[in-house]
Amino acid sequence: MKSKIVLFFTIIVCFLMQSTVLHLISIGSITPNLLLILCVSMGLMRGRKSGLWTGFFCGLLVDLFYGSVFGFYALIYMYAGFLSGYAFRIYYDDDIKVPMLLTAIMDFLYNLAVYALQFLLRGRLGLGVYFTRIIVPEIFYTVFLTMIVYRVFHYINYHFMSPTRKESESIWVLK
Repeated sequence: MKSKIVLFFTIIVCFLMQSTVLHLISIGSITPNLLLILCVSMGLMRGRKSGLWTGFFCGLLVDLFYGSVFGFYALIYMYAGFLSGYAFRIYYDDDIKVPMLLTAIMDFLYNLAVYALQFLLRGRLGLGVYFTRIIVPEIFYTVFLTMIVYRVFHYINYHFMSPTRKESESIWVLK
């Protein structure tokens, strides 16, 4: 129960930071996606189910406050958390390279889904412009923020939430 309360407040704080503080440091109207970093981090550290629920509630907050279609962002963030949870058993979460790579992949897929379902269906076919001006800068900015924020999420996960696995449970440790 304690871990769910801590996760709830972490989602709220990340949403508030993404809505307020991160807009102040945006470069060319590109802001990093802190909620996506949280979904990927929880999927990596706690597994598919936790990544799925974290993504669902992060996306639900975005849908409630900013979305035009209810459930659109909830579905995208939910898939991002769930897919990143597949690396839970093969990755020991002290290293920063895998979260950075997985965040870049998930941010690319997130932006591609947003383009396909919000712009392409309305007849806007400028994928090259969208790719070079929106997707690539946001990926770099989000990966840069991942280097900073992932350690905070790792600390929160192991000090305030009940850990879901130990090093001996990793598949890389010989038994």
